[in-house]
Amino acid sequence: MATSLCSRVHPIQLGDQRVLRPGRFRWLRALAWVVALFVLVVMSSMSTGQLLGTLLPKTSGPAQLLGYVGSVLVGLGIYALAVRFGEGRRPSELALRSLLPELLLGLLLGAAMFAAVMVIMAVCSLYDTTFTGPAPAWIATGKALQAGVIEELMLRAILLRLVWRAFGPWIAFAVSAALFGFGHMPNPNATVFAAVCIALEAGIMLAAFYALTGRIWMSIGVHAAWNFTQGYVFGAAVSGSELGPAIARSTAVPGMPEWLTGGAFGPEASLPGLAVCLAIGALVMWRAWRMGRFAR
Repeated sequence: MATSLCSRVHPIQLGDQRVLRPGRFRWLRALAWVVALFVLVVMSSMSTGQLLGTLLPKTSGPAQLLGYVGSVLVGLGIYALAVRFGEGRRPSELALRSLLPELLLGLLLGAAMFAAVMVIMAVCSLYDTTFTGPAPAWIATGKALQAGVIEELMLRAILLRLVWRAFGPWIAFAVSAALFGFGHMPNPNATVFAAVCIALEAGIMLAAFYALTGRIWMSIGVHAAWNFTQGYVFGAAVSGSELGPAIARSTAVPGMPEWLTGGAFGPEASLPGLAVCLAIGALVMWRAWRMGRFAR
C-alpha cells in the first residue's frame, strides 16, 4: 500500500500567484483568503442544502441523500472556481485522477480504524453493542459525506494549506488541529477532554494524509467512513449526536470513566480512540516527513 500510494504523490501546491503572490504582507493576504474561502464554501453549501431540502420530498430517503450530495458538490465546485480565479491555478488538491483510489483507500482505513476502537472497547468491557437489524442508511450516508467533504475542505484544503503558506507546516498543523478540536465544543455533551481528543487524533491524522498525498481525498474518505461506521454500523454517538437510523446500538458501560469510553460524546473522545488515531497519524506523519513533504 505504501509503495502504491507514494507513487501518486506530488509536490504540495500551497499557491503562489495572484492573492498569494510573493511580496509584502503575503501572510496577511493568506489569512484574509482563508476567511473569504470559508464564507464562499460554507454559504454556498448551506444554501444549496436548504434549497434542495425545500424542493425534495422529506419522506424519501434517496431524496434526502441527494440533498446532501448536491450541497457537497456545490461546495467543491465553488472552492475549485475560487482557487482558479483567486490563486491563478488548478486546485491540485482536488485532482480527479486520484479521487477514486485515494477515496476508497480512505474509506477502508476509516472503517477499519473505528472497528478496531470498538474491538478494544469490547475486549476491555467498556462498551455494550447490540445489533438491532437492517435500517435505512440514507441519512447516515448523507451526514457522513457532508461532514467529510465540507470539514476537510475547510480545515485541510483551506485553513491548513493557507496557514502553511503564511507561517510554515508546523504552525499550520497546530492551528488546524486546535480549531478542529475546539470547533466541536458547541456540540451536545462536549467536554474539554473531548475537544482535546478530536484535536490530537483527527486534527493531526487527517492533516497528515493531506501532507502525504497533497490532496484531500484520503482525509475525506477516512473522516466520512469513521463517522458512518461509528453512527450507522455500531450505532454510537457521533460527536455528541445521533447520525440517524442504525443497525446496532452501542453504549458505554455504566460507571466507567468518561475518559475511557468517551461518555455521551461518543467513542472518539475515548482513550482507545485517541490511541488508535494517534498511532496512525504518527505513522503517516513520519512517512510524510521522510519523503520531505514538510520542506519550506
